[in-house]
Amino acid sequence: MSGVRDVVVVGGGVAGLSAARECARVGLSVTVLEAGRDLGGALASHEVAGLTLDSGAESFAVRRNAVAEFIEGLGLAERVVQPNAAGAWLCLPSDRPGGPAVSVPMPRAGVLGIPGSPLAEDVRRVIGWPGALRAWLDRLMPVLTIGREHSLGELVRKRMGRRVLERLVEPVTAGVYTSSADDLEVDVVAPGLNAALTVTGSLSGAVLSLRSAAPAGSAVSGLRGGMAGLVTALRAELDRFDVEVFTEAAVTSIRPVTAGPWQVTIAPRPEASEESGAPESPESPDTPEATAAPGGRESGDLPETLPETLSARFVILATPGAQALALIAPLGPQQKALGALHWPKPTPIELATLVLAAPELDAHPRGTGALVAAGAPGITAKALTHVTAKWDWVAETAGPGVHVLRLSYGRAGQKSPSARLTDDELLSLALADASAILGTPLSADQVLGFDRTRWGDALSPATVGARDRVDQVRRAVAALEGLEVTGAWLSGTGLASVIPDALATAGRTRRDALVL
Repeated sequence: MSGVRDVVVVGGGVAGLSAARECARVGLSVTVLEAGRDLGGALASHEVAGLTLDSGAESFAVRRNAVAEFIEGLGLAERVVQPNAAGAWLCLPSDRPGGPAVSVPMPRAGVLGIPGSPLAEDVRRVIGWPGALRAWLDRLMPVLTIGREHSLGELVRKRMGRRVLERLVEPVTAGVYTSSADDLEVDVVAPGLNAALTVTGSLSGAVLSLRSAAPAGSAVSGLRGGMAGLVTALRAELDRFDVEVFTEAAVTSIRPVTAGPWQVTIAPRPEASEESGAPESPESPDTPEATAAPGGRESGDLPETLPETLSARFVILATPGAQALALIAPLGPQQKALGALHWPKPTPIELATLVLAAPELDAHPRGTGALVAAGAPGITAKALTHVTAKWDWVAETAGPGVHVLRLSYGRAGQKSPSARLTDDELLSLALADASAILGTPLSADQVLGFDRTRWGDALSPATVGARDRVDQVRRAVAALEGLEVTGAWLSGTGLASVIPDALATAGRTRRDALVL
């Protein structure tokens, strides 16, 4: 640990681990500092009823093959699996006042719920003939110019009407981005849509154009055994390249030294228990820090002493946005000004995972799950994933008649409906919601296991103005020699955005390190 490291990576999520591996592969000395107890960030896992399941991201987008190539380089290609092609459903408010929620299959030929064929039967089933005819009028409207509408919600509302927005688009954006469609930047969440609209002359035509250009097959893939396996493989690679990895190592400041290396200051580490020599456990096993993830604290991760300050020629910040901005702010006026930008308020999300003895779900009544529109009566969850219906490997591991459901709670602009609930209360709510969404009564005596996972400190990279904010961050960081920043808050949501950005960031650091 003595001497100057070539690179210190602050943050042990997928972005940080990927950047660290890329730097170490060319012989640079690298140290990774992770503030939490576990590595992997959103690629976390937990054990429920004896099953190891994803408690964070469960899949990756296959666009541009970026993640597939990365996974192949880690020797995991044989573990890549495809989800059930049955698809998901929508759970919607009834058109009849006081009526129960209505469940219908999600139309297939769309982009973020925007239909390519508004008069198609599966679209009419969701928005009705009046809504379909209003959406079809998009074909007769004047052509829009590129970039005229930044808000996805405004674009859909103007071109196709309120029914398409509320019953098709909003459930998707709430589930994928935890944001209202009105708050999402078109060019970020649907790259190429504005340009295609200008060429084709209609929004539905633009959707069909993007769909025809997309590769055939499923839009996402997963890993047998869970996405956390990617973290395990990355950790093994870091060990192979002699990368030092420290968890529970919160960085409090970074500063450049004139004609010298960067100084990285680390907060005092948790006191070790006198009996076990391990850090004390948090009070509640339900806190995010208690979620188990491969590659977390191991022997060697907690040396007797960790220096208060490390020296490094280069620093890569791969933390969530709020933490990165706090570390950057003291570095100069241009960097301090970043905090004053209009950053969206993070929306806390809570996942409730149920393992049930429920052979009545063998029929997969809602395909691979359902997205719930705001206002669907009697349902608090915003989405349900029928995990054993979506992933064959989970069904095989669980065994006959055993089903895994994962419900998501928390909508943008609203207080968390689950934050103040006890475990028993959240379990009861999840059972009631699952019963309503799936149209199948489920009871507490069927529960084999239950767990909750909280996520909630991420800045959305997709809201209106995101491109300008990201550009300002990158310019401010580029003004500081030896500093780089990466992560989902800059690159965009999902591994298909995070990994290429992390590799590009590491590539710049490698180039500079080998030249200087």
